[in-house]
Amino acid sequence: MKLQNKAMLITYADSLGHNLKDLFYVMNHYFSKAIGGIHLLPIFPSNGDRGFSPARYDVVDSKFGTWEDVEKLGQQYYLMFDFMINHLSKHSAYFQDFEAKHDQSKYSDLFLSWDKFWPAGRPTQKDIDLIYKRKDKAPYQDIEFKDGSHEKMWNTFGPDQMDLDVRTKTTQEFIKNNLQNLAKHGASLIRLDAFAYAIKKLDTNDFFVEPEIWSLLEEVNDYLKDTPATILPEIHEHYTMPFKVAKHGYFIYDFALPLVLLYSLYSGNSTQLANWLKKCPMKQFTTLDTHDGLGVVDAKDVLTDEQIDYTTKKLYQIGANVKKKYSSAEYHNLDIYQINTTYYSALGNDDKKYFLARLLQIFAPGIPQIYYVGLLAGENDIKLLEKTKEGRDINRHYYELDEIEKQVQRPVVKSLIKLLEFCNSVSAFDLDGSIEVETPSEHEIVITRMNKDKTKVASAHVDLKNLTYQYNRKKMEKPLRVLSALNGIFCLITIILVKRWKNFY
Repeated sequence: MKLQNKAMLITYADSLGHNLKDLFYVMNHYFSKAIGGIHLLPIFPSNGDRGFSPARYDVVDSKFGTWEDVEKLGQQYYLMFDFMINHLSKHSAYFQDFEAKHDQSKYSDLFLSWDKFWPAGRPTQKDIDLIYKRKDKAPYQDIEFKDGSHEKMWNTFGPDQMDLDVRTKTTQEFIKNNLQNLAKHGASLIRLDAFAYAIKKLDTNDFFVEPEIWSLLEEVNDYLKDTPATILPEIHEHYTMPFKVAKHGYFIYDFALPLVLLYSLYSGNSTQLANWLKKCPMKQFTTLDTHDGLGVVDAKDVLTDEQIDYTTKKLYQIGANVKKKYSSAEYHNLDIYQINTTYYSALGNDDKKYFLARLLQIFAPGIPQIYYVGLLAGENDIKLLEKTKEGRDINRHYYELDEIEKQVQRPVVKSLIKLLEFCNSVSAFDLDGSIEVETPSEHEIVITRMNKDKTKVASAHVDLKNLTYQYNRKKMEKPLRVLSALNGIFCLITIILVKRWKNFY
């Protein structure tokens, strides 16, 4: 199904029920008008990181279902799949063949060698310090091969996620074949996970390396040119990086919005939010929550350092069951600049504030993405967190079907569903339209969305201090359009008469 400007759900295949068949039932039973698209978090056989360490992309993990189940969803919702362009599972057949045959393996140059990357005498400590790392050590893993030899291989993320060498023909063919296969199975969008890490280059920090990053995106885009799929590069960093991606014509994420909205609702001030919305491109997806934590670095310079500090401190004060240790190494936090919590709990499980946050997200530029826990206004899952000791599991609750039936009866969830249905039914939210943002006072914000010819208009007026709101839609009345047309004719006649009058005299 073609990409539409309708709200997108982000979900695992086994989080709203147990599998893709359950998900199909839940979507059609409760959310068919509220949701237009689905981002299916990794559905492939995987050996870690809740699917983000894939072993292959050509089959669906049998515990979730089959491609037939996926394609059935795709008949009613536009779909997004993940492609981990930076890495592949250590337990994949590709890497196991490499371990068994080493340099004789046909996949030997699929993976990036740390030892072969560096010239003689390097890396120095300066080289290692320069790398943009997710760990407190050099990003490599020592691999012992079947013949007894050893080689260090790039390993940016978890111990099972071995980095790919995107410079080689083998890797390029691997990327091309798998992306085209995902498009064949119904992908309208393909999310390039961790794409900013994919390019490694000497004397750089190996993150968002220019100009090579643009060549990589062009290659990927070219692989999909004869398919209905488009790409969505994922990057968690300073907002200027995704803005560069947007200027090259690609969709981006707005990962700054979650923290900016928290600041606005905590402080009751609309200024920073209004300034940010005026900057944002329309060709983007907005988020308040995802399968990861809330990004902090994403909001740097959108909020001042003092405002970020104020927001994070308030989050731990106001947030329901949000503790600093849940975002620490004790709970295996992969990113020190992310805070693990549901968005609902970050707002103190407050229905009114939560609804206002979603209202503002929906009126922001772009297409809103709603994480499945957020769709049900879910609280922090402390039980699951303590069971797994994984910080991000605080926001990865598994919903049984009978539990979903109860949750959708809650007033806040009913209101959110109604709001999403409104968003999906109003053409004022078209991406080729425009947006106006006003601040009648420092605690009020008015957002107006209009379609391309400005005949369809939707507006939201929110008071962040008093927590009041109103939203509506309207279209230019026919008499006004007629009057506008008559006015244009009158002006034209006047111009003609004036010219003739000048010629006469």
